[in-house]
Amino acid sequence: MGPTQDRSEIAFFDVETTVPTRPGQRFAILEFGAILVCPKKLEELHNYSTLVRPADPELISSLSVRCNGITPDAVVSSPTFADIADTVFDILHGRIWAGHNILRFDCARIREAFAEIGRPAPEPKGTIDSLALLTQRFGRRAGDMKMASLATYFGLGQQTHRSLDDVRMNLEVLKYCATVLFLPDDTMEDKSAPESREMCSTASVSEGSSGYAGFMEPDELCCSRLKIRFGISTNFVVDISQSLCTVLDACEVIVRKLVEDSGSSSEWRHVVTRKGGFFNHPTARLHIPTVVFGNVARYATEMYQKEASGTIQKLVFVKFDAAELDSLLKPGTFVDAFLSLDPYDYQQSVGIRLVAKKLIIHSE
Repeated sequence: MGPTQDRSEIAFFDVETTVPTRPGQRFAILEFGAILVCPKKLEELHNYSTLVRPADPELISSLSVRCNGITPDAVVSSPTFADIADTVFDILHGRIWAGHNILRFDCARIREAFAEIGRPAPEPKGTIDSLALLTQRFGRRAGDMKMASLATYFGLGQQTHRSLDDVRMNLEVLKYCATVLFLPDDTMEDKSAPESREMCSTASVSEGSSGYAGFMEPDELCCSRLKIRFGISTNFVVDISQSLCTVLDACEVIVRKLVEDSGSSSEWRHVVTRKGGFFNHPTARLHIPTVVFGNVARYATEMYQKEASGTIQKLVFVKFDAAELDSLLKPGTFVDAFLSLDPYDYQQSVGIRLVAKKLIIHSE
């Protein structure tokens, strides 16, 4: 790659990995790509990318292949991570690290990979996570804030989910967003009414997860036609598909490891209730959060009602009213849910809470 010795360049990097398909299964790096960028001109100076052969080829499942297109045959002659560790260390150590969602995903994978080969991991001089940086000021325009959505918004083409392509796209997205960060707040408002927009997600679980982003960015999770079994106040039990079970299991693997590393003594509570319970299929508890304005409690979840004709109208609640909500979310009602997976550790219980950010209630 030919990096310079002053370490002043910004290291944009991305890893493509396997996708865990069962609890306890680890991620394995399948590709590493990086560009060194001039911090003054934001120009690419050097680049490096390589496929990586995992120690266990069976980790490359069909779900993993659907995510990034990297098959077992593609990496059979590639170097192992141990073979490229010196190069990766030299690229990253002592530089500013940059990337999309790197704080929650890529940085952790790099540290895990170095730990597995018994070597100290590189350390950044600083980090720039474009997901965290842009969400606060730009998220209302870019929707789910995935790199693919940002690229589409700016007309930069399709995301390939390959490391070198993704870091170059990340750099271009940041350049386009730079101007937006200086715009006054009133120019950022999304003027279109929710009732007139098609409510959808690029990570629709009802159709199957298309990659690890569904695991690592749960705010983007969308599930269609969840059936309510029973509930009261702000907690409702819903049927969930096997695809959603896969996502939740993978998220539990990550959160449970963090809990164990923290030394918590709380009892782990699974988010999914399996067969053998009240019903003959998996269920999960859906939480509708509330917020307090002054002395009045209101729902934090955006709620809409969809008529049989397809018309969608926003529901407006003056205050928290459990009876009114129960009448809308009766057993047998179907809902489309936009979800967040929020970890909790409360009264000696720890786990993941399935929180509804937005609900479309079917009235048919």
